Amino acid sequence: MIARACLGPFFRLRVWGLGNLPTSSAYVLLVKHQRWEDIPLLGLAVPHPLYYVAKAELFRSPWVGRSLAWLGGIPLNRQRPVESRRSLRRIVEHLHEGEGMVIFPEGTYCPNRMGPGQTGLVRMVLARTRPPFLPVGMRYSEGARRTVDIRIGEPAPAEAGRQVGPFVDRMMEEIARLSGL
Repeated sequence: MIARACLGPFFRLRVWGLGNLPTSSAYVLLVKHQRWEDIPLLGLAVPHPLYYVAKAELFRSPWVGRSLAWLGGIPLNRQRPVESRRSLRRIVEHLHEGEGMVIFPEGTYCPNRMGPGQTGLVRMVLARTRPPFLPVGMRYSEGARRTVDIRIGEPAPAEAGRQVGPFVDRMMEEIARLSGL
C-alpha cells in the first residue's frame, strides 16, 4: 500500500506475461535494472511475494536498509563474498520454500542500455537448486506520469550440466528484447 501510494501518482504500470510465473514452485526473475524504482514497481506488478538480491552498500543507510529489508531485500557483499554466506543461504532457503527471487544480472543500474550479465549469483543458485529462470524487461517512458512496461518472458528451465555463461548470455538477449533495447 505504501509503495502504491508513493509511486502511484508518478508511474502507471503495464504488465505482460504474468501467466508465465510458476504458481506452485520457486522461480528466479532475471530483471533489467534501470533505476531504484524497479524494486517496488516490480513488487506491485507481481501478485506473489518476492525476495530481492541487492548490494550490501544499500543496507548501510538505516532508512533505506529497513525499507529494502521490508520489501524482501537480501544484502550481498560483492567485495567480501565470505560475508555474504548467510545471505546466500537465505536465497537458497527461499527457493527451497517455493518463493520467487529477483536477481538483477547486470549487478547495477544500466539505464536505457544493456550492461554485461554477471554469472556468479546464477552459478551459485544452479549449484544448489534448479528453479526456472524468467527474463524480465522493464521500460520507462518519459513525462509527468511515466508509464512503466514490465514484460515477463517464458521460463527457461535450469538444466543440470548447463554452462552458466552461455545461459546468462541468452537470458540477457531476451531481457534486452523484452526491454525494447
